[in-house]
Amino acid sequence: MATSPAPSTSASYAAAGVDTAAGDRAVELMKSAVAATHGPGVVGGVGGFAGMFDVSFLKAYERPLLATSTDGVGTKVAIAQALDKHDTIGQDLVGMVVDDIVVVGARPLVMTDYIACGRVVPARIASIVEGIARACSETGTALVGGETAEHPGLLGPDDYDVAGAAVGAVEAGSQLGAHLVRDGDVVLALASSGLHSNGFSLVRHILASSDLGYSDGLPEFSRTIGEELLEPTRLYTTPLLRVLDDPALAGAVHSLSHVTGGGIAANLARVLPLGSSAEVDRGTWSPDPVFRVLSDLAGSTLESSEGTWNLGIGMIAVVDAASAGAVTAALEADGIRTWQVGTVSTAVRDLTGFEQGAKGVDGGAVRLVGSYRA
Repeated sequence: MATSPAPSTSASYAAAGVDTAAGDRAVELMKSAVAATHGPGVVGGVGGFAGMFDVSFLKAYERPLLATSTDGVGTKVAIAQALDKHDTIGQDLVGMVVDDIVVVGARPLVMTDYIACGRVVPARIASIVEGIARACSETGTALVGGETAEHPGLLGPDDYDVAGAAVGAVEAGSQLGAHLVRDGDVVLALASSGLHSNGFSLVRHILASSDLGYSDGLPEFSRTIGEELLEPTRLYTTPLLRVLDDPALAGAVHSLSHVTGGGIAANLARVLPLGSSAEVDRGTWSPDPVFRVLSDLAGSTLESSEGTWNLGIGMIAVVDAASAGAVTAALEADGIRTWQVGTVSTAVRDLTGFEQGAKGVDGGAVRLVGSYRA
């Protein structure tokens, strides 16, 4: 009996909903943006099975330590998808990943990204990666590889998620952390650009409960709600590295805390030593309108969201008291509003109401006090 010729593998794959040609087109669209992040350390360029980076400069280190971080953007991508605006979500990814590297005092070297989607739309994928590449360039990080995976049946045609990982290096003995923090150190707040990339499940719930859409406007915003929510995460790596590299400020910064999931108190507690405490004075700043609007819509207080949103502080620096003014001036000169929110104490005190450590770290104790500035 005659049999029909078996379909080719590629035709069968296309019938299953995977378009490898579209993936190739996406790579072509993003190649120049990715290549722009490559300095002389990148070996092999774009398209290899593995990204390679020349680390022979680490021979000059007495004891080089590698620092690594991985993260995603969370449900903020749902807003980008709803608005069909994908050029900023890449910066959010870099902010979430690379700014964790500088927290330990390390210089970021390389990053890779991963995009899972229901259907490859080349222009959309390229827009996401171009945003990643721009932010990598801003932070001095080479984007050396990535993967776009098409998952039909698992994700809707216009759904996607993004994740990434980065590696940096720091000289042993130069890493920042709780071990450097001393009694009387000053706690500096570095302003956020808005919500950054945390707490968007709550944001989306509040808007849905308020019957508001992303294309709607509110008098407190100069743009649509969706555009306000998509404000990209501020990048702190380059300004902080400039402070760390400044001979006049050598040793001034003792620890850094990236204010992401868990909020201000929990993240600061992670970089304070056991037995120490700090009170963060709410009266030193006024949270951005986006936080107030969302809290009002939810019928709640700003204080109730302190474990979810950054409320205007994206990074915290714990610094030597004598250098606090100089560090503040340096960061302000780099365009990051910076102010003192508290001091570190090693005195024994009643820790009722304090958060003590977080995410498995048995660190210091922190609480927010006072009322936010109007």
